[in-house]
Amino acid sequence: MNTSISLTDIITGLTVLISIIAFQNEKLYSRFMMNPYQVVRKQEYYRFVSSGFIHAGWVHLLFNMVSFYSFGAAIESLFKQMHGPIMGSVYYLALYIGAIIVSEIPTYLKFKDLPNYNSLGASGGVSAIIFAWILYFPLQTINIYFVLSIPGFILGVVYLIFSYQLDKQGGGNINHSAHLYGALFGFVFALVLDPPALLRFFEQIAQWNIF
Repeated sequence: MNTSISLTDIITGLTVLISIIAFQNEKLYSRFMMNPYQVVRKQEYYRFVSSGFIHAGWVHLLFNMVSFYSFGAAIESLFKQMHGPIMGSVYYLALYIGAIIVSEIPTYLKFKDLPNYNSLGASGGVSAIIFAWILYFPLQTINIYFVLSIPGFILGVVYLIFSYQLDKQGGGNINHSAHLYGALFGFVFALVLDPPALLRFFEQIAQWNIF
């Protein structure tokens, strides 16, 4: 029986812990948010990462961490099988943290002159993990609110379209660009590590039968 603690366990635990502390500490909450204006004026580049470890509330935290844990464990295991325990762990961390950073770059460029704009949450990293999973398992179904079960590649396309359209519309409190660019980063990152995965991806889709 394997009782070792995985990186997925550690990231989940740290995110939950830091988020809970931030809920009770307004100063920490403010300092960890992605505020492009502060990044530019004070060179607080750490916000690109710290913003991925705090959340807007319990529902936001729960949804992101359940999603991350559900798919992250599989991707971590797969990376370690493909690249070995050490490099697999390095690539897994690079995927998750890299996605959090990259997904915030469009936000940074768009809102760097707006002092009151803030962004937070692990959605960019979570989206990257899910889309890396979709690359390898496009026909596996993903359950939505325990009601709908949709093949991963179909849900992925719908997710990208909706994220793009909602980002264009703007407004609201959800950073849709982080979802979009995090997802694209995750798919491309996994593909760079394993180029033949793209052929396997399309071969699996070609076998799909709606009935």
